Amino acid sequence: MSAALYLPERPRLLVIIVARFGDTLLVTPTLAALKQRWPDAELTVLAHPGRMEVLEHLPFIDRLAPITKQRAFWRGRCPFRPRYDAAIVYGGDAALYRYARRVSRQVVAFAAEEAALTRCIDHAVTRPQEPMHAVDERALLLQPFGIVPASRHLSYQVSSREAAWAEQWMRQQGFAGRRLIGFQLQSFPAKAYRDWPVERFETLAKLLFERYPDVQLLLLGGPEGRAAAQALADKLGPRATCVAGTLTMRQNAALLSRLTLYVGVDTGPTHLAGALDVPMVAMYHCFHRGALLAPQEHPRLAVIEHPCPEGEVRREARMAEIALQPVLDAVCKQLDS
Repeated sequence: MSAALYLPERPRLLVIIVARFGDTLLVTPTLAALKQRWPDAELTVLAHPGRMEVLEHLPFIDRLAPITKQRAFWRGRCPFRPRYDAAIVYGGDAALYRYARRVSRQVVAFAAEEAALTRCIDHAVTRPQEPMHAVDERALLLQPFGIVPASRHLSYQVSSREAAWAEQWMRQQGFAGRRLIGFQLQSFPAKAYRDWPVERFETLAKLLFERYPDVQLLLLGGPEGRAAAQALADKLGPRATCVAGTLTMRQNAALLSRLTLYVGVDTGPTHLAGALDVPMVAMYHCFHRGALLAPQEHPRLAVIEHPCPEGEVRREARMAEIALQPVLDAVCKQLDS
């Protein structure tokens, strides 16, 4: 890695994050650390237009705007002096690196093998050789700045308007006096191997209904998971409500913040629940261990790891190997505490 960079006391900083919702949230401790080190900095974050809303209302971001590799190709080509003192780039698209090079005096990124990318990077950070937590890996790009995050906790901010909407929605549903448990049944389709069998969720729900008469289930998820969630809701009856595919991301987050407990697999909403400090039971595939992905500094989190031994880790391992009993025990412990 090259020598530490130097910045004015009120630097203009740019961070580019083009990633999925969960991966975008994993960068928030890094963003907060930059603002903590330079409170008077102007921190601009450019993110994927379909995912940037996960960063809205965060107090340490001064400007939030969209970017894609297509837009990046055309931006920053006016022959003026660089707008930013330093830029951090997350992602592998050459257009993002070249844009950062055009608009910033110094560019920080993970070391790249491609010569075209290497020429764009002033401060190249070596990727870790051994597995490390995803938050810590992303925070490695703070090394040239000479800082480390004071906290590894993810950040998300529900607005007052969103909180009021969630309160009204709860009243309309008649959920007053009930403990609301959210089930996130599925990850996104490309990583469906991380999904716990829906039949296990069904059995878990029925056991909870027997033990806790005040429990109401919310079946969460995106449009791609609506069919499975609705089918489960139909089987479980009126104590299960399917909202999968019916809410915006931020509406979903507002409801998450009202949960008594979140139970789910490794996916974006699980990171979101962690950022909101919702009591959680989260299940992780052996190929993506909770030890490397689970929310950090969370006061009430139970991590259920796939039982596959480290030496036998494989993507094809079935999540059905996570038995019902440890999940039920973890859920009941959370509800009884």
